[in-house]
Amino acid sequence: MHFHQDGYVSADPRIEDAAGYGIDRPESLPDVVDVLIVGSGPAGMVAAAQLAQYPDVNTRIIEKRDGRLVIGQADGIQARSVETFQAFGFAEEIMREGYHITEMAFWNPDPDNPGHIIRTGRPKDDETGVSEFPHLIVNQARVLDYFAQFARQSPARIEPDYGIEFVDLTVEDPATAADPKHPVSVIVRYTAGERAGQQRTIRAGFVIGSDGARSGVRSAIGRTMSGDQANHAWGVMDVLANTDFPDIRTKCAISSKHGNILLIPREGGHLFRMYVDLGEVPADDARKVRQTSIEEIIAKANAILTPYSLDVKNVAWHSVYEVGHRLTDAFDDTDDITPGSPCPRVFITGDACHTHSAKAGQGMNVSMQDGFNIAWKLGQVASGRSSEELLRTYSAERQVTAKNLIDFDKEWSTLMATPQDELPDKAYLEEFYVKTAEFPAGFMTEYTESMITATTENQELATGFPVGKRFKSAMVNRVCDAYPLHLGHEAKADGRWRVYVFADRAAPAPAVEAAAGVDEAAVTGVPALAEWFESDPASPLVAYRRTGEDIDALVELNVIYQQPHTEFDFTDVPQVFRPYVGKFGLEYLEKIYAALPDDDIFETRGISRDGAVVIVRPDQYVSGVFPLDAREEIGKFFAGVFLPEE
Repeated sequence: MHFHQDGYVSADPRIEDAAGYGIDRPESLPDVVDVLIVGSGPAGMVAAAQLAQYPDVNTRIIEKRDGRLVIGQADGIQARSVETFQAFGFAEEIMREGYHITEMAFWNPDPDNPGHIIRTGRPKDDETGVSEFPHLIVNQARVLDYFAQFARQSPARIEPDYGIEFVDLTVEDPATAADPKHPVSVIVRYTAGERAGQQRTIRAGFVIGSDGARSGVRSAIGRTMSGDQANHAWGVMDVLANTDFPDIRTKCAISSKHGNILLIPREGGHLFRMYVDLGEVPADDARKVRQTSIEEIIAKANAILTPYSLDVKNVAWHSVYEVGHRLTDAFDDTDDITPGSPCPRVFITGDACHTHSAKAGQGMNVSMQDGFNIAWKLGQVASGRSSEELLRTYSAERQVTAKNLIDFDKEWSTLMATPQDELPDKAYLEEFYVKTAEFPAGFMTEYTESMITATTENQELATGFPVGKRFKSAMVNRVCDAYPLHLGHEAKADGRWRVYVFADRAAPAPAVEAAAGVDEAAVTGVPALAEWFESDPASPLVAYRRTGEDIDALVELNVIYQQPHTEFDFTDVPQVFRPYVGKFGLEYLEKIYAALPDDDIFETRGISRDGAVVIVRPDQYVSGVFPLDAREEIGKFFAGVFLPEE
């Protein structure tokens, strides 16, 4: 961690100094806010945590419950989410707390005794090394706690306003509104405390609806969900039990003549979750299946597990749900059909705009990426860094991702409910699980060309960093202290963009020689790029830097050399890669890296030996790949992202 730049710190360095609206933050919900988040579920809490890094944006989050979530329904944490936790500073803690899925056991009817089940396979959970992070099981409530802690300890000091629910909203045209910066009127109602039952109206610049499948925000902006009606029911239960089933602490897909079970061991030992197949639901059922008792669910589980038995001692939570796949046509309130229509002011995330089964473990994971996506964009726009046009990219990006998820989940949940003898072959489900591992892990999202995603014309310079996909980390050696680390793990969710300069074959020139004077036309590669970043009016470090800010306040530069760290010193590297930061102007040395001889990032990520520039946006997705000499193109790219200071 980096935290002594403004003076010696002896207390918890994760607690940042309050700034902006975080200073003397009002305890009660104010009449006017820049961003109002409705709902403190996964998407809402990620959004709050990210916006807490923008202290000049007045953000509040309301929740109709009177306190924190106690029992969360979601529990599967995919590797992409753990990457996100790393950016928010709590991956190590949650990995220690969570249950690690290392393999998945498949059970099917015994060919010699079809009434009994036998283990037929146990593939590794990540055989291809999709990520260096694990697949975890952690209670949703704990995930929300970690994001709440980050938000509370960030400069904006954001905490949920509990006991307040959303009622309705109206959006005025900013061009004619009395308050053009806050054109959204939001009616809220108190659900707890002395003011319970009272309503009031507040004004907001923007609203994020993270209020679940029955979203009031979605209804208020006229969006509706469409898709497949539920036709298959599952009973789900978190239980403490004794059993002779040998894989009770292993994730299992169990198929028998009596139905199917998806078994998920929970963190902390003893506790496990079972999704128990309750069968097809008749069209005229009128949700009667939801009245299935816990006793019936347990009995069904025992039948499926034959010849094994389950002796349930305690039920922590249970429910019955019907699988349905539904999606809204857009995730905001804008009218993209009409040219010149106002930019969006209201956004919906998570279950408010896409619903699916729990079988692929995607609900919480995809919702968190929704919140991450919209939050940094709102942070940039509301703080005057970017045009409101940036906000149009949210729905365009996330609606496609949700559609792909639903298509995948339809296939997976259908296969989970299909008897083995009706599948193409006995190993079909297991093989499908292995070959599609990258999708449920969260790594198939790929954003297309837009104002924040460049073309792929230079992709061959960095084939391991596909434009539009998440930045897949790799090992490097930090030069100043010879410390090997994952390059991507150093990027904090602080709203900054990252530029990774992968150097060409030339070794860093000693600073003394560089200062002696060289013909500018002869300066190429990294030195020329460094000079451009440091002083050219078109450089993002120059053009958009505000008075009093550190040079890396908006865009952080990193440089990675091909030479081992023993062949040069940090003093040989251009000054812009070791900027002066903080109130004392201290030289920051920790963004200069070297390739490891036995784990060369240039090889593992397909980086050209002629060098490359990889631009990564605040939510960890690659925005562009450029040659080292593409200074004009890099300047134009950032000109489409940022606004100069007025």
